[in-house]
Amino acid sequence: VQLQASGGGLVQAGGSLRLSCAASGGTFSRFGMGWFRQAPGKDRALVAAIDWNGGRQYHANSVKGRFTISRDNAKNTVYLQVNSLKSEDTAIYYCAASRSVMSLTITPYEYWGQGTQVTVSS
Repeated sequence: VQLQASGGGLVQAGGSLRLSCAASGGTFSRFGMGWFRQAPGKDRALVAAIDWNGGRQYHANSVKGRFTISRDNAKNTVYLQVNSLKSEDTAIYYCAASRSVMSLTITPYEYWGQGTQVTVSS
């Protein structure tokens, strides 16, 4: 499956963005999806994950209440709504697909998008 992330940009602290990740080449509804982020000098970390049909979501403590993951299987797309952005949210955001129903660790994610840069100015 191929993943194409978009929606990043430069935003002021407190602002919002909607990240999108379009999938092609596979049965999208059979992949657990995740959003990860990687800041300079730091490891790639899971931000949010969602199961096959969108019934279950996970959000990291650092983003809980500010970020929301969702998916539209009819459009083969997963989203990450990011609100109340902080400078520490600055990173490259990656979407990823796992053959597991829902994965909270990085290892099961086999397919990765190219990343989209989010920069938050204070």
